[in-house]
Formats: sequence, C-alpha cells, structure tokens
Amino acid sequence: MTDQFQKQNAPYAVAAMVLGICSIVFGCLFIGLICGIIGLVLAKKGNDAYYTNPEMYTGKGMLIAGKITSIVGIVFSVIHILYWIVWVLILGAFCIGMCGSAM
Repeated sequence: MTDQFQKQNAPYAVAAMVLGICSIVFGCLFIGLICGIIGLVLAKKGNDAYYTNPEMYTGKGMLIAGKITSIVGIVFSVIHILYWIVWVLILGAFCIGMCGSAM
C-alpha cells in the first residue's frame, strides 16, 4: 500500500484557461471582454492560492496560459469596441455633413 500525496490542479486554473480561450474566440462580441475580465480575476485568485502553498498544487502553466489568453482577449475586445466607436463617429459625421448640405 502506497501512501503518496497526489497533487491537484491549482484552484481556478482550468476555469481561467477556458475563459481566456473564450475571450479570444468571442473577442468580436462584448462577451469576449466579460470572459477576459473574469478569466483574469480567476487567474489572479489561482496564482495567490498556488503561491500560498505551492507544494500542494500543480498546474501553474494553466494559470499562466489563462492569464495570457485573458489579456489577449481583453485587448482584442477593446480594439474591436474602439473600431466600432470610430466607425459610428465617422458615419455620424458623414450623415451630419449630408444633412447640412441639403439645407
């Protein structure tokens, strides 16, 4: 009979990684920003738990991957939101210019 202690994954490691991947996939929607922020928070909580007791947990790589993919997804979502804001401003300026010349 072996009495070995089996390490478990760090808390929130899988969730942070899945939410980070979802934030990249859904980056062109507002959902990507939400998934990225939640994934980043969970990666932070998982890192804190991992560094509190590192000999108890494994899966530091998944925490890092979750953090990186969440950051990439947030950046992608912010760029996409800024794109649409600029697009609406240009369209609004065009419409104002067209209506102003008709009067």
